[in-house]
Amino acid sequence: MLAHAPESSAEGLESLLQHPAIWRGRSAAQISVVPSGFPALDSALPGGGWPRAGLVEILVSHIGVGELNALLPALAALTRQDSARWCAWVAPPFEPFAPALSAHGVVLERLFVVRTGQPLWAFEQSLISGACDAVLAWAPRAPSRDIRRLQLAAEKGRALGVLFRPLAVAKESSNAALRVIVELTEQGSRVTLLKSRGGHRGGVDLLWSHYPTQGRVVPSHSSQSESLSGSL
Repeated sequence: MLAHAPESSAEGLESLLQHPAIWRGRSAAQISVVPSGFPALDSALPGGGWPRAGLVEILVSHIGVGELNALLPALAALTRQDSARWCAWVAPPFEPFAPALSAHGVVLERLFVVRTGQPLWAFEQSLISGACDAVLAWAPRAPSRDIRRLQLAAEKGRALGVLFRPLAVAKESSNAALRVIVELTEQGSRVTLLKSRGGHRGGVDLLWSHYPTQGRVVPSHSSQSESLSGSL
């Protein structure tokens, strides 16, 4: 019995290290992901895609800088699964344009919109319900204690939670599994990883003229366009 104890302990430790909540510096534990649809972005994201069960904060200077475009391939893939659950949009600042979503492969029958004066509560309930593959929410104000609860709710409900917040909160602490900044460029958008467990530094350019298969990694200090872009 004692002779086999070290091996059993090693196996137990390795099993523990594979838990998605464990972070091992630059080497992240294996996590379940959904590919973003952009090869260069996948190579930068931890595990090679958006977290299948976790909270992502997307910070933007204003609505319409390509934040939805960066998510559409993943949302399309999730809604097209044979066992697809719901894709919920909580308190979007605009009316989702069904023809554009359908053109990008999103199955409209799996999408529903929540209009509420309590977006964080509705977001948490949708995440933890187990009925959703993905939940998107727009809530400018989100205390750090709420972010932790949302991260735990996404893990428990095994849902991709995406919270859109203003760029001004970038310096605030966050318990989200992943935090990115999306900014407008002349040809599309740039996604910069602000916080990630095992991801890479720098920005990734997503080129809408070649949507959705192109993307190239660029230094994070590159100049950025401040032009406006409409939302879907």
